[in-house]
Order: sequence, then C-alpha cells, then structure tokens
Amino acid sequence: MTVTPRAAGDAAGAGGEDTAAALRAIVGELSEQFYERADVSRMLVVAMLARQHSLVLGPPGTAKSELARELTGRITGARMWEILLSRFTSPTSMFGPIDVAALATRGEYTQLFSGRATTAHIAFVDEIFKCSAAALNAMLAYLNERLYHPEGGGDPIECPLISAVCASNELPDGEETGAIYDRLLVRLQVGYLADPSNFAALLRSGGDASAPAARTTVDLADLTAAVSGGVPRVAVPDSAVDAVCQLRSQLRRESIIASDRRWKASVRLLQASAWLDGRDTVAENDLQVLAHALWESPVHRAAVQREVLQLVNPHAREALDITDAIDELAAQLDSKAGQSEESLAAWATKEANSKLRKAGKQLAGLRQDSELAGRSTEAIDRAIARHAEVQTRVLVEALGISPSVASGASGS
Repeated sequence: MTVTPRAAGDAAGAGGEDTAAALRAIVGELSEQFYERADVSRMLVVAMLARQHSLVLGPPGTAKSELARELTGRITGARMWEILLSRFTSPTSMFGPIDVAALATRGEYTQLFSGRATTAHIAFVDEIFKCSAAALNAMLAYLNERLYHPEGGGDPIECPLISAVCASNELPDGEETGAIYDRLLVRLQVGYLADPSNFAALLRSGGDASAPAARTTVDLADLTAAVSGGVPRVAVPDSAVDAVCQLRSQLRRESIIASDRRWKASVRLLQASAWLDGRDTVAENDLQVLAHALWESPVHRAAVQREVLQLVNPHAREALDITDAIDELAAQLDSKAGQSEESLAAWATKEANSKLRKAGKQLAGLRQDSELAGRSTEAIDRAIARHAEVQTRVLVEALGISPSVASGASGS
C-alpha cells in the first residue's frame, strides 16, 4: 500500500485518516520484520509525527541501524541523510564540503549542500555521542533549531529536517555530548533477542531481517501534512493535563526531574500517539508514550514506567510488578550457566515452572479485568509476551527442549 500525495491542508480529513492508517501499517510491518521491536517501531513513528528526535540505545548487533533505515526509507519523496559519526567528523562532512573549484578559480569560500544534512527531511545519525568537538555546536543547532551556520559566515540556513533517528551503543560521557542527549526526546533501549524462538527464526532468515511481502510507504507531502496540521489539532483535554501534572509531582518525589522544555515537548508526543491511532483527542492510553521521554538514566526507566502505568491502568502497573518477578527468574537462569543438566532441570521443575504458571494465570486475569473495565491491554500484552519469552528460555536452556517445541508449549 502506498499513500498518494495530498495537499497539506487535507490532513484532518480523509487524507489524514489514510496517512494514519498507512503509518500504522508500517509499524505493523516493522514489528513483524524486526523481532521484539514492536514498541520501538511505534515510538519512532510517534516521534516523527511529533517532529521530535529519537535515540535507540543498545549494544552492537541489535538491528538499531537496520530498523532506522527501514523506517526512514518508507517516506517516499523525502531527502534522506545518514552518517556514522566519529571524533574526527568535521562540520563540513555533515553539512556540506567546501567548493574547491570555486575557491581555486574565483577565490569564493562556499559550501556544497546537496545530499547533506542541510537539505535532508529525515536523518539517521549513528553513534551520535561520538560527535567531534568541532561539530558539536553545529549539531545542536541542527537538532534544536533546524539551522546551520555556514563555515564562511552569513545568514543561517534553515534546514527542512522533520525528525532525526539517532543510535548509540552507549550513553554520553560528558557535559558537551549530554547537551545533544537532551535534544533527543524519545529514548528507547534495545537488547539482544530474549525469546529463543525469535532467535531461531532469525537464524532461519540467514541472520538478516527479510523484506516484508507488503511494503507500505507514505509520501513526504502526507507526512508533512500530518506533522504540521493533523497532529497539532489533536485536542488535549483537562484530564490529560491533570494526569501529566500528577505524574510530574510523583516523579519529583522520587527525585526524577525532567526539564519544563521536555514536559512541554512531551505533550506533542501525546497528540501524535492519538493521531496515529485515528483519534482527535488525547486519551489515557496515550500517556504510555511518556515512559520513553522522561527518564534521564536507564536506572530510572523502570520507575518512570511504573508511575506512567499507574495513571494509565493500575492493572498494567500490577503486570509490571509480575514482570519484575519473571525477570528475576531470567536472571537466575543466567546465573546458572555452567551448572549440570541435572541441577538446571531440578531448578526448572521445582521452582521456575511453578512460578511461571502462577505468573501466567495472574497476567491472564489482569488482562481479562482490563478488558472488562474498557482499559487498554497493551502493557499487559507486553508482560504476557515477556512471560512467554522466559518460559521458552527455561524449557530450552534448562530442560533441553527444542526451540520450536518450546515455543508452542509456552504459547499454549
């Protein structure tokens, strides 16, 4: 499915609905193509709709670059720019090299901007925190004000950047790169595949994400219409404002402080989430996106998620507590590496399986209660998926059952 170009003013009508549907299809396709990345895929699209930048943080080999390229490549008609930063990257290599011919023949100091960040609508910046000291200020202005100040002086150049998807294997290690970190509103952590059945599927694919049979795209004009017209018109009711204020107070009690600028920008994420789901008003379920915008250090991530879920759905908060117990089992399994098969089997049958059965029943009950209350089950479904991952790991790594058989058993 490819969305045909429409006028920018059409975003609120049928054209906007078509664009939202296409973007939801893209999220679905990316979720199928990249295992265990459904939430990441949706949040990257939400950030793009909110005209904000995102950071995908995780170790090497976790498909950060592939996912970003696949998403940004779905915007037809958009000029793309991609770069791998290093400590030696100069501003001119990012924004435009010096025109050597003009300098040699006419003595003019000018830059060639075509194909560089200066002209891009969508950017993918890999190893964002390895930005050189020379390029730091230029990158900050580019991300925050969408401006570039030419090397030879003169008026700043307005850049058409809608959104930058950034990736890194590590957090910033200094005040200077910390300033760039603050410009990245959406922060997403990824890790290696947890579910053995997903790992087996990755191996069957040859190690690379296979291209989907259907490849939905969205035209740049439609995306621009959504960003500039559709998303800003989504209503933010007083109930949503009150919930955000309550969340801010609760996080401050836990010494988790976000700047006023970050809180204000996060409201646009709420609007983008609602618009993506085809709604014209922010709902309580949209508050879940705040879990990806308000943590500074990964150690605060779980606390932010808990407080957000408490507002969205107390059942989901309880599901997160159950997930912690499931994660503890996964940690115990990791710690038993190198033990005998008999020891692992005894632990699995006497402890792990009984705890997992209990957790599974609790999560099923919470999901049913949430459905009866008319609340979103999205967070609970993620907990159920995590339960299935760990259950499969126990069956495969502790009991020696094949991944294909274990996957079927954990899903039953």
